[in-house]
Amino acid sequence: MTYASERESDPSVHKDTADHRIAPAIVLVRPQLGQNIGMAARAMANFAVGDLRLVAPRDGWPNSDAQSAAAGADGVLEQAGLFDRTEDAVADLNYVCATTARTRDTVKQVLSPASVAVELRKRMAAGHKCGILFGSEQSGLDNDDVALADALVMAPVNPDFASLNLAQAVLIIAYEWYKQGESGELGRKTEFDGPAREGMQMHRTRPATRAELVDFFEHLERELDAAGFLYPPEKRPQMVQNLRNLFQRTGATEQEVRTLRGVVASLTRPYKAGRDVP
Repeated sequence: MTYASERESDPSVHKDTADHRIAPAIVLVRPQLGQNIGMAARAMANFAVGDLRLVAPRDGWPNSDAQSAAAGADGVLEQAGLFDRTEDAVADLNYVCATTARTRDTVKQVLSPASVAVELRKRMAAGHKCGILFGSEQSGLDNDDVALADALVMAPVNPDFASLNLAQAVLIIAYEWYKQGESGELGRKTEFDGPAREGMQMHRTRPATRAELVDFFEHLERELDAAGFLYPPEKRPQMVQNLRNLFQRTGATEQEVRTLRGVVASLTRPYKAGRDVP
């Protein structure tokens, strides 16, 4: 049986994952399927949570099915602590939450995944060690496990189908935890792209200026006049306004405006040979 404090002195611990001292422990209580353990480890690695603790896994440990399902999150599995009892798995923690689909008539604070992430961040910033309990696939946590928790975590799910897969439940909590971080980075970071951030990604271009848009509008309108589209004359002002509003809403970049002008020029080229170009 491996205990959390024993793993902290090992320099190989948490390779390619977050230091478990700055992320909550994920405690899987009596998990049944190795595949679910592996997928839970993968979800943890996705969101930089490295401290996996297993309480009496049904099929023993280590488990080859977990290894294949982890899809490369080997560091999380290799560091996993193995415990006989839930009490031992949470013994070093100052604050524990239990995931559940019902309140069980228990007088405890109930938090959503987003709210528990805020609470965990606050407590861990103060130096507290925290963890989240997840029950077995078949029956979840029993009442003795829940009694060890300071608060319950319940996700907003369809009340007619509230059961989550174990790895899905871990992913929701790990995602909300990670989202509370300050980086704001999204997706995969590469040497070519860099990290994405919420909002429009310009990627070596910029929004078009008003002058560039107006030039495009006038170019388009000249060609539409020549083609007889902006007809009859009394409807032309409204038609022009509608077209300008349509393209204005796109938030086009300067490159996209140049592309649009190229499209207009290409479409009108066949019949321009017979008339003077304005």
